[in-house]
Amino acid sequence: MINVQSVEKSFGEQKVLTGVTFEVKEKEIFGLLGPSGSGKTTLINILTRQLDADGGSTHINATPFETGLMLDEDGLYPRLTCTENLDVFRQIYNMPAEATAKALEDVGLAEAAKKPVSALSKGMRQRLALARAILHSPKVLFLDEPTGALDPRTTEGIHELITQIRDAGATIFLTTHNMEEAVKLCDRVVLLHKGQIVEQGEPLEICERHKSMRTIPDLGNVFIKMTGADLYD
Repeated sequence: MINVQSVEKSFGEQKVLTGVTFEVKEKEIFGLLGPSGSGKTTLINILTRQLDADGGSTHINATPFETGLMLDEDGLYPRLTCTENLDVFRQIYNMPAEATAKALEDVGLAEAAKKPVSALSKGMRQRLALARAILHSPKVLFLDEPTGALDPRTTEGIHELITQIRDAGATIFLTTHNMEEAVKLCDRVVLLHKGQIVEQGEPLEICERHKSMRTIPDLGNVFIKMTGADLYD
């Protein structure tokens, strides 16, 4: 479904991605893990056509209208209500009016439908951005840190929703810094460190190899084993 071959990216003299290669299979949840500054956001921006790679190639077996995006910058309209925000995109996708209500219900925002975005908490904004991403039942769904600002109970609900979306036939590509989340959600993952893939495979298998279930920024010893480098340098 997604093919990435030898992708390179630099910003000035800073090399951000080096020889990144992997494939994402149809109807799987695929995780991109790594600490801050590892190149996760740059790679997802390349895959979603917000940035051009300097080298290599990417291919996604879906049209832009078959792709859903939930990225770091939510791009919501603060003066509009939750319903109005989704209705903008519902009309673009030529979806029926009930699609908005369903998407809000799916992410637990039905009771906030008439609230302006400016009155929402960060977690609620995150859920609204997810509702917008799934509004049109995309074939491929990109999620950048989908539970980063959510409480544990809401996170559990979003995990269930992501799994349901996959089970309905979508391919999901998500970034996270949390290996426990990856073990719970992802069929396969790649781990980035300083713009290079240092591990890939099934998340539980990787954890068993490195005897760790901690959050990625705390996996200094694991990254040292994988790269011979200090994670915090």
